[in-house]
Amino acid sequence: MVRCVGAGLSGLRHLAGLALCAMLLAACASVERIPYTQQEQEIAVIPGIPEARVWADDPSLARQNPLIGLRGRESPAILALSGGGADGAFGAGLLNGWTQRGDRPRFAIVTGASAGALIAPFAFLGPQYDPVLAEVFSSGAFEGFLQFQGVRGLFGTGLFEAAPMRQLIAKHVTPEVIAAVAREYRAGRRLYIVSTQLDAQRTAIWDMGAIASSPDPRAPDLFRQVMEASASIPGIFSPVLIDVEAQGKRFAEMHVDGGITANVLVIPEAMLASNRLALPAGVRPRVYVILNSKLEPYFQVVPANTVRVAIRSFETSVRANTRNTLLASYEFIRRRNWTMTLAAIDDSFPAQERPGFDTAYMKSLFEFGVEQGRSGAAWRRGAGSDAPPPVRRPRSDRVAAQ
Repeated sequence: MVRCVGAGLSGLRHLAGLALCAMLLAACASVERIPYTQQEQEIAVIPGIPEARVWADDPSLARQNPLIGLRGRESPAILALSGGGADGAFGAGLLNGWTQRGDRPRFAIVTGASAGALIAPFAFLGPQYDPVLAEVFSSGAFEGFLQFQGVRGLFGTGLFEAAPMRQLIAKHVTPEVIAAVAREYRAGRRLYIVSTQLDAQRTAIWDMGAIASSPDPRAPDLFRQVMEASASIPGIFSPVLIDVEAQGKRFAEMHVDGGITANVLVIPEAMLASNRLALPAGVRPRVYVILNSKLEPYFQVVPANTVRVAIRSFETSVRANTRNTLLASYEFIRRRNWTMTLAAIDDSFPAQERPGFDTAYMKSLFEFGVEQGRSGAAWRRGAGSDAPPPVRRPRSDRVAAQ
């Protein structure tokens, strides 16, 4: 396996580059699936839980109010957790440190993608679940997580076994956790996790509270499936096939890592495109973004070989897309005089040298996150230290933007 050096996204992102190379070299066998049309995809819903998800590019989102139940709260807190593989230890540690600092908000909305999806339910439920985040991200829970499937992996749908991730999710996402998410949903709070619907190349936004509160007996399994799908980097882990129906026809959609299309969900695509968001008058959210990676590009002379070029290209694409998303989201937020602060791994923190989930690296990064959260040193204004301060516009302009 190629040794990964220098700063960058997590070692798992590097493995994705290797998976890409492997897939280009092998004519992979396909999993038998029920075919369906684009028209059927557009109207497909989850059987028994039609409100389980929306599409990030659905124009109707701009006309909806995602802060249901928040009327009267002038400054609701929103938390967005990015992907990052092993670097998710930073976000888990930062939340623990933030609790110790004593000024961690009770978030009205929490969103998560990829590694952030594994953190999001526990961040949503509050500080009492900080020990779970510490156990998952700093105690070696990911040891043995990457179990190579050999030839079966090369000619199947993922290089590594999916069972360890499923077992990790099942261990910690207990019936009690799902019931707690349902209670908070009924109180007006919202938990969203994103996945990439690969057939349609669309970002699915899953309403985890709606799923958790559903009486459908399949709801708990769907809750865990969505978390697995959001963290399933294509080529590394097999896609998750989620059952849907359209006009009485049952078929399965293919869902993979939410980070492929939305490494961090701050403002959904449709709202950015329309520049509209229906909120109660006077509501000015405080948006916090935890980026489980380093923010800035870094220089590295890339060896002239196929694998290293593919690795570098993959992580460059993810980094650039994340940065563009943050800048677009910040501009949306700035125009409304909301606030947005961002925490990312400091450039001085040593990069992981081996791909995967190295326990020593994750524990060190978790402890660094705790320190940053406790001191408050990690937070930057806007989309980074170079973001301009919010500007006040004429009242008529502000009203028109609502």
